[in-house]
Amino acid sequence: GIEAFADALLIIPKTLAENSGLDVQSTMLKLKEEREQSGLMIGLDVKTGDAILPEDQGIWDNVRVKRQSLYLSTVLASQLLLVDE
Repeated sequence: GIEAFADALLIIPKTLAENSGLDVQSTMLKLKEEREQSGLMIGLDVKTGDAILPEDQGIWDNVRVKRQSLYLSTVLASQLLLVDE
């Protein structure tokens, strides 16, 4: 369950890499390695394919909106599974 949910979230950087014309496999490896080494939130530079720190680039995400989106997506998925009955 949790691993499948985590894998589903990886669609976002994979799609960004693919739409930017980058090699998806090598880009994902770079991002994962950087995340493990730094322990910080990592972003993708779509021009170079390198991992970046979003705060250093002036990119600020609204954590509350993301948290609410993730919560609502799990609730929606649960509700859709109940429709089967």
